[in-house]
Amino acid sequence: MNIHEKYIKRCIEIAKNGLGTTAPNPMVGCVIVHDQIIIGEGFTSPYGGAHAEVNAIHSVKDQSLLNEATLYVTLEPCSHFGKTPPCADIINKFKIPKVVIGTIDTHSKVAGKGVQILKASGCEVIVGVLESEVKAHHKRFFTLHNKKRPYIILKWAESADGFLAPKTRNEQKPVWITNELSRQVVHKWRTEEQAILVGTQTVIEDNPSLTARDWAGKNPIRVVMDKNSRLPDEAEIFDNKASTILISGKVESRSTKHHKTEFLDWSLKQNIAQQICTILYNNDINSIIIEGGRQTLHTFIDENLWDEARIFTGTTTFNDGTKAPRISGTLISDEKIIDDILRIYTND
Repeated sequence: MNIHEKYIKRCIEIAKNGLGTTAPNPMVGCVIVHDQIIIGEGFTSPYGGAHAEVNAIHSVKDQSLLNEATLYVTLEPCSHFGKTPPCADIINKFKIPKVVIGTIDTHSKVAGKGVQILKASGCEVIVGVLESEVKAHHKRFFTLHNKKRPYIILKWAESADGFLAPKTRNEQKPVWITNELSRQVVHKWRTEEQAILVGTQTVIEDNPSLTARDWAGKNPIRVVMDKNSRLPDEAEIFDNKASTILISGKVESRSTKHHKTEFLDWSLKQNIAQQICTILYNNDINSIIIEGGRQTLHTFIDENLWDEARIFTGTTTFNDGTKAPRISGTLISDEKIIDDILRIYTND
């Protein structure tokens, strides 16, 4: 590992502190080095706040060292005014002579313009250090802007004999397949992704709140498919604990302070998942967990619109019921959580 890779790896490491809070902005990491000593570090603030480069510059106690330092950053510094000023201009303001970048920002408002601004001021710029690792780190951001859809994570739990749910149930509440620790992991994931999606039947049968009750963090935006407007107003997903996007098959105004309604044309039967992705993209949602039942999951599987699948297998057996989906992908992780097994796949 060369010296540039060492510091870009550190950038990736600290960038993860922004997971779940920066969306739809990328979670960027930045370090500033002087004479092979890190003198400043920063990561992206929660959405609307300062970017990583600004936080790193402001963390340097002796700012007279900046005009002799090297700034390392995972993603090309922005070059446009948004909720904050351009980072490329701020780097130039402090006369930082060298910038090392993990990868170019493909967002149309940047896409090399940040590098151009830096070079025009006489700054030495190096691009493409640990690029594959950096792109993997920024997978949510790149999926949103390159594929015009969110990064899609399928999630389900299945019984030891391959069922999502038993054939019959006695109460309107979830039938737990996994243990408490596995469920806490799921709540942690909810704080890390921007949204979570379920179908009508899941809400009717389980009445879930879809919040991160068992983990400290931000609740995801709740996205619910409700083709025929069957959901009752008293459903938990309409409370004020998180915002909700209702995807309806009817052109109606059911929007309130805490939720909004989007129209989907269900007559286009082969493009339901793509239509949902377009709605999510238009709402600036860069990542989502699909946590619905078999039909909702297969809506995305059948159109091959998914990036990861996170599948729990519990010790419970049902003997009969709703069969769990089957997917084709690459297994990247296989671990035990007490007696449960968690397997994570990526879509080839």
